[in-house]
Order: sequence, then structure tokens, then C-alpha cells
Amino acid sequence: MAIRYGFIGLGNLGRHLAGSLVAHGFDVTVNDLDKQQASELIDAGAAWADDPKSVAEAVDAVITCLPSPAVSERVLTGERGILTGLKPGGTWIEMSTLDEKEVLRLGAIAAAHGVRMMEAPVTGGVHLAATGQISVITGGDADLYERHLPAFQAMGNRIFRAGPLGKAAVIKVITNMLAFIHLVATGEALMLAKTGGIDLTDAFNIIKASSGNSFVHETEGQVILNGSYNINFTMDLAVKDLGFALGFGREFGVPLDLASHTLQTFIRARSVYGGDAWSSQVVKLLEDTVGTDLRAPGFPAEL
Repeated sequence: MAIRYGFIGLGNLGRHLAGSLVAHGFDVTVNDLDKQQASELIDAGAAWADDPKSVAEAVDAVITCLPSPAVSERVLTGERGILTGLKPGGTWIEMSTLDEKEVLRLGAIAAAHGVRMMEAPVTGGVHLAATGQISVITGGDADLYERHLPAFQAMGNRIFRAGPLGKAAVIKVITNMLAFIHLVATGEALMLAKTGGIDLTDAFNIIKASSGNSFVHETEGQVILNGSYNINFTMDLAVKDLGFALGFGREFGVPLDLASHTLQTFIRARSVYGGDAWSSQVVKLLEDTVGTDLRAPGFPAEL
């Protein structure tokens, strides 16, 4: 029998992941605090439920994509949360980026109610989620991985199993840490090129073709040069994820000098531009300090 999925959290990322499931013919019931976020999904064939309990009652597995551990726990354990509606033997698939300890703690809470947990954070950017090309990193039992692999393959094109529950959280935080370090670095590189008299379009293309290239330069570099900074990922989320990385560093006994400096840079940027500002606006700190912008024609406002 086909697995019925619930999807809770239809923000910048979640609505695209849920949309991929719907587009591939899965039976999907959705919920978000803002029903407007679900309008296109409902038009495409998804069902709507008014709260997490109602979602869980209608499905075999509930997927969540939420902004923080506190929100994930509230949606899981609240008065009308997932655990009040999902039948024993059901699956909770958490696609939010959480700390390993939070994953294990919430997994234990779910298990006490007869619900098995998988984690499946994604990486690659919202623009790849929109086309079903994002990478999915899973953690959890092997049989659950096999059971839900078709759904993961509908949402992404590269699916990894990082190991048991909690390990996907570790590697996902590591990939985000690298991305934020690369973001600050590409801003410094572009500023150095501009002040050194290099055309910024030429600089972008030469760096892209060089040993110093990065995925972040190729992607976020474009919306920086456009001036929109719109990467659909906020300062608050960047600070949260870098905080997780520094926590792992302390726990594992690994000094993280670059990550520590990058976190402080993001904290300064958040204090100036606000927690809801796009994370790539961290580069604007350097623009404001030097007194010149990093604009070039022909780059997109959104990827």
C-alpha cells in the first residue's frame, strides 16, 4: 500500500520539498501556520489539515521542515501535536537542521509513543529544492531509509545515508559551516578584486574557473553582485547553525578558528541588518566598511 505523507512547515524550503512529493504523485497532507503558503500545493492536489494532529491522523509518516528545535518540539509534542495523532508504528521524518543531541532527545520522545524517527536535512540551496535537485542527508535505521527512499528521491537527486540517528545532523551542520565560511571569503575576494581595479564580472568568472572556486561563490556570489542578496536563508538561521558547529567543536575537542570568527561576523551582521535579513548580506558589512558596493550587471536577483 502506498505511503501517505504529511508535511508540516511550508516556508522557503518546505513548500518546494512538499511540492516535489505532490508532483511525483504522492498522497500528501500539508499544514503551516499560514494557510496561504499551501495554496499552490492544494491546487496541485495536496490535502490541507488545520493542525499537526489532524495531519498525523491522516497519514502514515509526517515530515517536518521547521526553523528551530523549539518549534520542532512544539509541533511534535504540543497539545495537538504530531504524537497525539500519529498511530504507533508511524514515522516522523525531521528535515529541519537540528543539533545531534536534540535529534536524539526528540527521537527518544517519539519512540516512547511508538513513533520511529528519521532525520533528513537537505543541502544545496532553496533553488535546487525548487527543481528537485537538492541533496538529502538521512540518518536513522536502514529499514526506514529503504521504506522512505522513493520519497527522498522525489525531493532530491542525491540521497545519502550518514548512519544512525543523529549523524545526519552532524554532517549537515558541517556543510553549512563550510558554506558560511566560503560566503565571507567570497565577499572578501570580490572586494579585493574591485579595489584592485578588476571588473567584477571578470573577477567572478575567473574565480569560478580557478582553484579558489566554491559552490557558494557560484551561487550566492551572483545575488551579491546583483544586490538583492536573496538566498532565501536568514541571518538567524545562519547564526543558529554556526552555533551548532561551535558546539560540536567543543564536544569533539576540535578547535574551529575559522568557524568561530565567521560566527562573530554573522552576529555583527545580524545586529546591523536584523535576524530576518538574508544571510548573504553578511558581505554588506565589508561593503559598508570599505564604502563601496559589489554590483555588476547581468546577475540574477534570485537563483
